[in-house]
Amino acid sequence: MGNLSYAAEFIVDFDDRTLAHLQIVIGTKLRRGEAFYLSWKDDTRIGNGRTTIWLHPSIPLVYKYFGSKMPVLNRNWLDELTVSANTPGGLQVLPEPTAPVAPPTDGK
Repeated sequence: MGNLSYAAEFIVDFDDRTLAHLQIVIGTKLRRGEAFYLSWKDDTRIGNGRTTIWLHPSIPLVYKYFGSKMPVLNRNWLDELTVSANTPGGLQVLPEPTAPVAPPTDGK
């Protein structure tokens, strides 16, 4: 279980696999100078709500992993998270897809 530390005051736990995927998507947006929301469903131990934070390139983030090895990344999951991050609602922590995402069709 890794965690994301936000502004040195707020820490949220994510499993290492989820955290690795979030790091890639968040890093891409922040590298471009883009600010956006990040939302997730809270763990049932702290309620059934959701939490949303505003991510901005000037706010420090620390990714702390429990394991020593980087998980293998799922390109389909990265794509889904990236699409989510580019919406007005911001990046939503979505479950990892279990089946490959079908490529877009050209209408033929």
